[in-house]
Amino acid sequence: MTESFPSPGVEWQGPRGPREAGFGPGDTELLNPRALAFVADLVRAFRDPLEALLAARRDRQRRYDAGDRPRFLPAAHPARSGDWRVAPAPTDLADRRVEITGPPEPKMLVNALNSGAKVYMADFEDSLSPLPENLLEGQAALHAAIRRRLCFQDPASGKAYALKDRTAVLMVRPRGLHLTERHLVVDGRPVPACLFDAGLFLFHNAGELVARGTGPYLYLPKLEDALEARWWNAVLLRAQAALGLPAGTVRVTMLIETLPAAFQMEALLFELRAHATALNLGRWDYIFSFIKTLRGDPAALLPDRGQVGMTQPFLRAYAKRLVQVCHRRGAHAMGGMSAFIPVKSDPAAHARAMAQVQADKLREVQDGCDGTWVAHPGLVAEAQAVFDAHLPGPNQLDRIPEGEVAETDLLRIPEGTRTVGGLRHNLRVGLRYLEAWLRGQGCVPLDHLMEDAATAEICRMQVWQWLHHEAVLEGGERLSPSLFHMWIQEALAQIRAEVGLEAFESGRYGDAADLFETLLLDAEPVPFLTLPAYGRLLNPTPLEVTA
Repeated sequence: MTESFPSPGVEWQGPRGPREAGFGPGDTELLNPRALAFVADLVRAFRDPLEALLAARRDRQRRYDAGDRPRFLPAAHPARSGDWRVAPAPTDLADRRVEITGPPEPKMLVNALNSGAKVYMADFEDSLSPLPENLLEGQAALHAAIRRRLCFQDPASGKAYALKDRTAVLMVRPRGLHLTERHLVVDGRPVPACLFDAGLFLFHNAGELVARGTGPYLYLPKLEDALEARWWNAVLLRAQAALGLPAGTVRVTMLIETLPAAFQMEALLFELRAHATALNLGRWDYIFSFIKTLRGDPAALLPDRGQVGMTQPFLRAYAKRLVQVCHRRGAHAMGGMSAFIPVKSDPAAHARAMAQVQADKLREVQDGCDGTWVAHPGLVAEAQAVFDAHLPGPNQLDRIPEGEVAETDLLRIPEGTRTVGGLRHNLRVGLRYLEAWLRGQGCVPLDHLMEDAATAEICRMQVWQWLHHEAVLEGGERLSPSLFHMWIQEALAQIRAEVGLEAFESGRYGDAADLFETLLLDAEPVPFLTLPAYGRLLNPTPLEVTA
């Protein structure tokens, strides 16, 4: 459906979206003319500067491919000198010891807000497949949850879900700077997805959140450079002014999930210091970015994904530096995601998963983190018990780890082995996740882990790296394009055996395999697999599978 609005040049070219959960016809509708005019104003002011920032990303990657490396800013830079600090955190964000994340689906929203976590981050990015109905349902569900009207009845079980009196503080992660929302066209061009997601959320909810004693809180993903943080700061200032809110009402946490950003942590906080409250260890995207940034270096081949954990020296340096920078500047240092999920069907596997979660969270709190992430409500109590035992106050902002982190520490290549099993795992998980994403499902439990776009990107980029540098696997097998199609077909055969013939044939495995193989054989990898996958998500193309 294409519909124009009183604001000239603004068209919504998709479904009108839900009218339940508090939205009705007319001015209160989710995609009402005033809401879209608000988003369009942001787009017209900031789209061209954003495109320049994305061009700068491409230029940096070309330099990295030629042998350049990220570097710290000079010590005399304003962001690294002086005694500036970020604005104090709002009262309801003083204690963030356990945060839960997931897609903004009604059932997930209710369960996450009721989970006992301090914060719930509704994720429009890595754990949501961006079908327009998913996006609009998510915005409608947020609107209802903020107004305490959200409820959900499971059609399969008939079980009803409703919000408790006390719930987690809500935060929202819009999509990254690199993505577009094709269904909203302003002046003939699709809009940046981040402005669509954040703009609709702020327009409909910022004033209501303030009135309820909290505030509009955002998580900003995949930043690479301080100029990108400066761009976001300008966006927020304009949005707040348009909504009649004081500057600094919107508070943000930035995910440090790219290698270049690890070298500019101070500058990211500096540029957003009136809005910033924290940095977060976005570990899975960070590992993906580490591979992607150093992709041209044959000496930078990583071992199997399963061997690249937070005990690796380059990740230990990354975590230490984040805590140091945050606490020197008055910001919270947030730990990363535990991808483990409860295993109800296997007590032994469940015990192993919980032991992994506990060890991970113990390391983070002992490192100085003020909080951590989990992906499942069943892990909130496990993570909180660890932080409660070692964090008597709401945070540990006064703790700054000793010893400076060097540039070489952040660039140290992890040691380990590259195996046929690791290759097969990457192909199987990458294919299964991409197939689910193409069906509209953004997070997928596999092998007792919660996989999302970030973990799929590790699979994709690691195989690309091994393949294009003709890595020798343990046992002497050398990867080559001529062998690669065979590996893909073997992975598809394994998946067919796992899911069953009916599910396999009714799914989108052929489309996923065709796209995944194309991405892995490209001479130059696309920055994010969701860029080409987005077109296939919106325009499914059935393909033959030879497995």
